[in-house]
Amino acid sequence: MTVLRQDSMTKDERMIALLNRQPLDRVPVWGFSIGFPAVNVGYAISDMYSDPQKAFDAMTWTTEQYGLQDIPWISWPMMGRGRIKMPDSEFSQSPSITSYRVTTEEDAWGIRLPDATREGGQPTMECARLVMESGGPFVILAVGVFTSAATFCGTEQLCRWMIRKPAAAHRLLRLAADQAVARVRYWADTFGPEHVLPMAGEPTVSNQIISPRHFQEFALPYIKETHERILAMGVRHILCHICGEQNLNLPYWAQVPMGNPGIVSFGHEIDLDVASKHFPNDILMGNVETGIIQTGTPDEVYESTRVCIEKGRRHPGGFMLSPGCEMPPRVPPYNVWTMMKAVNDFGRYE
Repeated sequence: MTVLRQDSMTKDERMIALLNRQPLDRVPVWGFSIGFPAVNVGYAISDMYSDPQKAFDAMTWTTEQYGLQDIPWISWPMMGRGRIKMPDSEFSQSPSITSYRVTTEEDAWGIRLPDATREGGQPTMECARLVMESGGPFVILAVGVFTSAATFCGTEQLCRWMIRKPAAAHRLLRLAADQAVARVRYWADTFGPEHVLPMAGEPTVSNQIISPRHFQEFALPYIKETHERILAMGVRHILCHICGEQNLNLPYWAQVPMGNPGIVSFGHEIDLDVASKHFPNDILMGNVETGIIQTGTPDEVYESTRVCIEKGRRHPGGFMLSPGCEMPPRVPPYNVWTMMKAVNDFGRYE
């Protein structure tokens, strides 16, 4: 029976050392998990978006069980965008929008910026308070700009407007960018900018949805500006998840400031050696394919994790292992343990 070696650093010590480019005991592992901790401890997935104490407990316990780096949080970037349906079935992973606030071009011009102190809901802030009360070094919130703009009207409508009514598309992107900055400013004022870790998840700009030309014209200016304004507040690091097939967008993403250092996460579609060339000074995070973690054999999970570790360890800016996107909520627990076994075998620095 395999017994994993005892860590010589706590999760917080390891995270702080990584961000300060100091020696580590092993490769850190971000579980990228929201629904999985709920299933792991017997809660409903909907609890992770509505009950701050359950969300905090489930993530804390799961992080402790597997030796992960995750920071408890409630991710709800769609709050205030329309009618929301909570996850309530075997195949539901997160809240979804059933009707949008913006359905016409007139709506796009008439909508007003939501209150930054309320968007995301009280549970989001309460979970962050629990993190700080427990001594956590960071609180985390979602600030993806283009993806957030799509929650006003729907991804399909936003893509249509980029072609046919670009002024309306720019209007929603402007609102989303300003709202992201306002949210971070509110949290920075509440917890201190040095304790805020914004997470910019951008699956909607993948080349499976928009072209590199549209990324350059519509997404890049707002994402770059938003990151610059956030970092100017004194926030030190941004965790940016470049989700999906974005190989053709990487030269543009390299123009976006991420912090000193930033943490840049990738879907499995992007090779870590390629990512390293575009982000030499940032921490790479990724990128074991979630489909393999969900349906693969333990041997397949172990081998995929080994490959990511060996590529990530070569990156000069630092490396944190994770799935290529959110951990599937009903992933076999043994496959998660198998990832940690690969870290034990190939990810030790001592």
